[in-house]
Amino acid sequence: MKKCIILIVMVLAFAASSHAQSVAKAKAMLTLNFIRYVGWSDAARQGDFVIGVIKDKEIADWLKTQSAGKKFGFQTVVIKEFKTVDELQDCQVVYVSNNVNYTRNAEAIAAKTKNKDTLIITETEGATKNGSMINFVVREERLKFELHKKNAADSNIQFSAKLEQMTAAINL
Repeated sequence: MKKCIILIVMVLAFAASSHAQSVAKAKAMLTLNFIRYVGWSDAARQGDFVIGVIKDKEIADWLKTQSAGKKFGFQTVVIKEFKTVDELQDCQVVYVSNNVNYTRNAEAIAAKTKNKDTLIITETEGATKNGSMINFVVREERLKFELHKKNAADSNIQFSAKLEQMTAAINL
């Protein structure tokens, strides 16, 4: 009986882990796709195209795997990991995981990205109220994302009509 319970617990843990990995992979894949549907300033098109991930090794690893050897236009895609908001510097995209209290750190992130045309992607309920431009949410047990055009425009970023249409179509 004990072996059966242990086996069931292990199977459930594996299933939960597999689901979490597939969600992380989907978020990474979408993040890489978002950059194609954003109007970037000339300043953002210089040097490497840097995606910074704050405090989420799994997302960073998926981004590295999916972007290995790829370019965005003429820019090499580079993934940087930051353990804290204080380490954050020089990124075209900042991915703020829910391992970071975005509400508490939104002001510091805004200060670090001010005048740098940086797209802020989060995964915290209500994050668009605090400056996030794209926010992953779960609705009806499905992964979706929401856009905040004004927050993006304030950072000299524009969303394409296609990206706006995708907010309703994405249903993972």
